[in-house]
Amino acid sequence: MRIGYSFWGFLGAGITDTPDGGRSHRRTLIDGIITDLGHEVVFLQANRDLDEADEDLRDHYTWDSGFPNVDALMLEWRWPIEGRNTTTCGSPGHTCDLHRQAELLAHYTRDRHIPTLIWDKDLQLATDASLRHAPHVTVCEAALHPGPGAARLLFPINDNVLNTADPHRLAALHRDLPLVYIGNQYDRDRQFDRYFAPAAAEVDHLVAGKWTTTDRWPHVHFIGRIPFPEVDRLYRRSLATVLLAPDRTAARGQFTQRIFEAVLAGCLPITPSELRSADKVVPEELIITDAADVRHVLDNLAALAGGTGHADLIGRCLRHLEIFRLSTQLETLNDLLYHSTAPHGGWIAR
Repeated sequence: MRIGYSFWGFLGAGITDTPDGGRSHRRTLIDGIITDLGHEVVFLQANRDLDEADEDLRDHYTWDSGFPNVDALMLEWRWPIEGRNTTTCGSPGHTCDLHRQAELLAHYTRDRHIPTLIWDKDLQLATDASLRHAPHVTVCEAALHPGPGAARLLFPINDNVLNTADPHRLAALHRDLPLVYIGNQYDRDRQFDRYFAPAAAEVDHLVAGKWTTTDRWPHVHFIGRIPFPEVDRLYRRSLATVLLAPDRTAARGQFTQRIFEAVLAGCLPITPSELRSADKVVPEELIITDAADVRHVLDNLAALAGGTGHADLIGRCLRHLEIFRLSTQLETLNDLLYHSTAPHGGWIAR
C-alpha cells in the first residue's frame, strides 16, 4: 500500500537548533515500513533535510508537498505552540507544521475518508478531540499505557543494533563524566529540581539541550543544544543519566528515545519510580525515588565502572529494551494499517 507520512523534522542529522527527538528512531521506522513490510512511503511536507540541512536523501525517499493519491495517511501529531506555529505564514520564527497538518486532515481524512493513523508521540492530542471518534481514524501513543481508545506504538530500536550491542565493550569505555542529561526543558522543572539538580551539586555533569530558564540552578553546567551526532558521543563518555518526564507522559509510562540512546551507548538510565511501569524498562537497582537515591546509585555505579558488574548491568538494561524492538512495532503498525483499511476494501500484505 502507499502511505502518506507527515512529520516535522529530519530523517538525517538535521540542524542543531531543533527540538526534533525523532531523528533517533524515525528513519528506523520508515526503513522498516518500506523494506520489511513492503509498503511505499511518500512524505507529505517540505524536504527539510535538503532545504535546511543540505542533506540530499531523494535517492532513497520521496517527498511531495501536494496531495498525491495514498491508501493511508500517517501523522506524527503536531499541536499549537504559541509564537511558533500559530503565527502568520512567513512571519519571523514561524513553522508551517500545524498548517500543513490541517491541510492534510482536511484533504484526506475529512473530505476523502482516507484511513488515518495519528501517532500522538507527545501525548498532546486532546482527550475530547473529535478525531478520536472518527471511524476511519486510529490514534497511537508511544506509551506503555495508552489512553482510552488508543493503540500502543512505541519508539523503535533497530533489531540488529540491539542484537549486536556488546555490554562488555561498552563497559570498557573510559567514562570521565559521572552524570549527563540530554534533552529539552519542556515541563521538566519539577523533576529536574527533585532528581537531577541536587546530584549535580555534588558530581561532575553536563546538561545539553534547550533550557531557557536556568537561574534557579546556578551550579548546573548547561551547554545548550548540541549537534545530533554528538548525542551518542556524549553518552559514551557518561556513566549515567536520569530519565526526566513531564507528568502527563510519566503517568502513561512513556519512555522516549532518550532511554535507548543512552543504553546503546552504555550510559545507564537512572529512572524515577513515578514513571509508570519503570520496572518493565530498567533493572530494579536503577529505579529511584529522590535525589539521595540518585547519589547512592551514582556511587554504586562508580564502584562498578569498567568491571564485570558494570557489563552485567548494561547487559540487563539492553535486555529491558526488547519491548522497543522495531520488529515488534512493525507488527503492531501492520495490524493497525490492515484494520484501518479493511472496511474500505482491504489490502494484501506483501
